[in-house]
Amino acid sequence: MAKLKLIPDPTFKTVVQIPVPGGEPAPVEFTFKHRDRAAVKAWVETVGDQTDAQMVESCIVGWDLDDELNADNIKRLCDNYVGTGVAVFSAYLDELRGARAKN
Repeated sequence: MAKLKLIPDPTFKTVVQIPVPGGEPAPVEFTFKHRDRAAVKAWVETVGDQTDAQMVESCIVGWDLDDELNADNIKRLCDNYVGTGVAVFSAYLDELRGARAKN
């Protein structure tokens, strides 16, 4: 059993189901920035003023896609798969809260 560390790792990975119009959601593994409670609260307060691409860029540091992680490709992902922003936002907060679905 893994021991709890009082200082968490600065990043964590989780798979986000990206909605694909007319098809099944596509699983994409993202590496997210860890934030403590105060930083999450401050971040959430800024999200409403951001585009989906800006929001995604502000919480990820990596992804398991063949394309390079950069602002243009994040925007391309969010533009082509409209549900990306909501999916990433929800998965990020769920992971920070420890609300991972048990299968």
